[in-house]
Amino acid sequence: MSMAMQSQFHAYDPQSFYDEMFERDLTVRPHYEGVYRTFARMKPPELAARHAAIQQRMLEEGITFTLYAQNQREPLERTIPFDYIPRVIPKHEWEHIERGMKQRVTALNAFLRDVYHGQAIVRDGIIPRRMIVGNKYFRPEMAGLDVPQDVYMTASGIDLIRDEQGRYFVLEDNLRTPSGFSYLYKGRSLMSELFSDLYLSSAVSDIERSLNVFLRSLRSLAPSGKRDPLIVLLTPGAYNSAYFEHAFLAQQMGIHLVEGRDLVYRDHKIYLRGLGGLRQVDVIYRRLDDEYLDPLAFQSDSLLGVPGLMNAYRAGNVAIANAPGTGVADDKAIYAYVPEMIRYYLNEEPILHNVPTYILSRPEDRDYALAHLDQLVVKETSLSGGYGMLIGPAATRKDIDLFADAIRRDPGRYIAQTTMRLSRAPVMIGGAMQPRHIDLRVFVLAGGSELHVIPGGLTRVALQEGSLVVNSSQGGGVKDTWVLSR
Repeated sequence: MSMAMQSQFHAYDPQSFYDEMFERDLTVRPHYEGVYRTFARMKPPELAARHAAIQQRMLEEGITFTLYAQNQREPLERTIPFDYIPRVIPKHEWEHIERGMKQRVTALNAFLRDVYHGQAIVRDGIIPRRMIVGNKYFRPEMAGLDVPQDVYMTASGIDLIRDEQGRYFVLEDNLRTPSGFSYLYKGRSLMSELFSDLYLSSAVSDIERSLNVFLRSLRSLAPSGKRDPLIVLLTPGAYNSAYFEHAFLAQQMGIHLVEGRDLVYRDHKIYLRGLGGLRQVDVIYRRLDDEYLDPLAFQSDSLLGVPGLMNAYRAGNVAIANAPGTGVADDKAIYAYVPEMIRYYLNEEPILHNVPTYILSRPEDRDYALAHLDQLVVKETSLSGGYGMLIGPAATRKDIDLFADAIRRDPGRYIAQTTMRLSRAPVMIGGAMQPRHIDLRVFVLAGGSELHVIPGGLTRVALQEGSLVVNSSQGGGVKDTWVLSR
């Protein structure tokens, strides 16, 4: 490493954290050598010009995310922070991740089918019944209902982290309406154009075919195996934080972007309104939560859904992806049981392990957590996006006391986890590389018997120095993820 580059890495401490680019002695990991050389050669004015070009492109293309902060009167729409130093994953590591993803999603899907049919996993004493029937996302309306192809989760987003030894752990399962697809594809588009020489010389696995797999997965759900089904993406509308993604996916897959008011229920079928009249809808890729899908079945004051949708669904005349009720499997308390699901349904040992988790409805777990809140991460089981969290090592005594009171009042509402020393990767800030904590959201697509893991996923970055919160809703950024094909 040159003296000039050494000065840029003064903030690195690879003894305490696993660094994606550097070994413990600050030598460059072999799979990062091309990336390192490229950025080592670039002078500050060129780096600034690349950054400006990326920002301009993101503004022109409307690559945005909407923040809803408690102290803001109006939501803030902004371009999502994008860092142009790619995260690189060697082929052998990705193969391990891919096997683990397929195993986990297969077990979770089997769990969902079991939960809404025989509940054998409850009868056999693996998971307490109260954790399912008392779950906020459990939908009794789905009991006994067979879903198309037995696929509950057409699209899943599984969050991975690495500890200080470089070992991968599953942090969270996102199974209802996982987001981030658009940033994955837009990030790749930006990098392949603005760093074309580096990209073309790096043997990066292609992700474009994954959009075709996504579309094929949706088509496979069409009732009666219809060959040319009408597919729509149901969005809450332009004020939703991820509306850019909804529009992007609909455009890229050639499906209709619709709101609830564009659809109508008649004779146990769903139709799309259009200038030429009504057209029957076969598959709905929904990007709104269960409670808003159908005001006749769920939340009665919802203006976002389609009255009668669940009747058409129960009649088998329309498919919904992901299926209603999938949220019972991505609840943070149920997460703790996924390793047991893998053993129970697949008779296999987990390939990817969970972060050590304490179920606070258990007296012994609760007592331990309350005594060690300053060392743990506490999460509200039904929330996502970085909300409802306590990060003990960074929390004030006041915050710790408030969470302790909340846990004592309603322990089943929370879990606690070991505070993991998340791996770090270099981020370009102010013309210099600085280490920031990251995670990886891996996307799995399911259609019929096919499971496809999009090669790369979305690396999310905690842009605030020392922060462990990577969520876009909390001000985090993203970077392109390159899986090497050789």
